[in-house]
Amino acid sequence: MNKMIISNLVQRPIRSLISITAIAVEVTLILVIVGLSMGILNDSKQRQSGIGADVMVKPPGSSNLMGVSGAPVSVKVADILRKQPHVVAVSPVITQLNTGGGSVEVLYGIDQPSFEAMSGGFHYIAGGPMTGPDDILVDDFIASSQHLKVGDTTEVLNHKFRVAGIVENGKGARKFMPLKTVQEMIGAQGKASIFYVKLDDPNNAPQFVAAVKKIPGMENYSVQSIKEWLSLMTPDNIPGFSAFINVVIGVSVCIGFIVIFQSMYTAVMERTREIGILKSMGASKGYIVRLILQESFALAIAGILLGIVISYASAYGIRTKISTLRVFVQPDWVLKAAIIAVVGALLGAIYPAFRAAQKDPIDALAYE
Repeated sequence: MNKMIISNLVQRPIRSLISITAIAVEVTLILVIVGLSMGILNDSKQRQSGIGADVMVKPPGSSNLMGVSGAPVSVKVADILRKQPHVVAVSPVITQLNTGGGSVEVLYGIDQPSFEAMSGGFHYIAGGPMTGPDDILVDDFIASSQHLKVGDTTEVLNHKFRVAGIVENGKGARKFMPLKTVQEMIGAQGKASIFYVKLDDPNNAPQFVAAVKKIPGMENYSVQSIKEWLSLMTPDNIPGFSAFINVVIGVSVCIGFIVIFQSMYTAVMERTREIGILKSMGASKGYIVRLILQESFALAIAGILLGIVISYASAYGIRTKISTLRVFVQPDWVLKAAIIAVVGALLGAIYPAFRAAQKDPIDALAYE
């Protein structure tokens, strides 16, 4: 049977290649899109953790997604927070979503001294701190992808900034501007989006949260430890994330199913006489079904292997071309994608297989 399957695939190379390619596209679609989504999520988590804060304080109604909350509260909240027990440092930050320049990014307007107090300061690869209202810090990924050097001018939110320093990535945003400058640019003078708080001990976060909740007027503020926020940043807790992944998987399964169905149905029609010969020699219906399904399985395995290779190559290409994007081709999703591809291929082959098994050997032998 194995020799017959290989012979059938080799004798029809174009159709076999099309089927293998379609399944490879199915696998690649799942692995790359899921890997890109998970990469963006994990990168965001790592950069928030790298700030070095222990607690985040945000105004009521703020989203867990950074950059979509604007700057709705006074920076004077920072003075109130500094008076609470266990507080070492507080840094007000404006987070601003920027969709200009063909990319989507979250910008940080910071008070640099208090922001650096969170993690011990930026690690400068080139240049130094911001010294003027039109200075900007960019991380090494942005500098590499946009070919920026210290002293260069870059435009952000229709405002020209001078690159004062290039810093190591991993501290919240990829671009940092003076807090007051961003406040003026978006018309939010004296306002902030979020307050990062450094405690004397991260284990004192529950006591700090309880203390803030008792402050008049701050009962409804969102006060979360960084550890709690990180635990919430999962696909199940991100609005629409799981639905998006399910849609991608659904489209992928449809691709595999349709191509395999068409390929196997055509093969059955072309091999009617061959099937008649097999049945006249004593081949059972189960044998014919198994033959068609194993042929589909062989196509699926070849497509899966090709898809995995293309996925890793695509991930490398994306990281090389766009250094700010991370694509994590995760081993568990490789297994899931393989199972999905095999199931889709076998489902697509079931009807052609049973149709072949039902053929009358006399009619099949007389078929021209």
